[in-house]
Amino acid sequence: MSSMQVEASSDLTTTELLRAHLAATDEKWARVMASDKLLVAVNQTISNWEAIVEDGDEVAFFPPVTGG
Repeated sequence: MSSMQVEASSDLTTTELLRAHLAATDEKWARVMASDKLLVAVNQTISNWEAIVEDGDEVAFFPPVTGG
């Protein structure tokens, strides 16, 4: 697992805006963020792409998982 910090910004107020910001940083991020099956969690709670992101929130992006 890796992590990074992103400076709080008035341009990054939702999980979708954060996703777009990361996708624009380089080709690797763009490929990862392009998945239509990507899930997002805010503060360890599964969320949606309209969720508000505030300074200090933990946002995690991950592919869907299956198991049994």
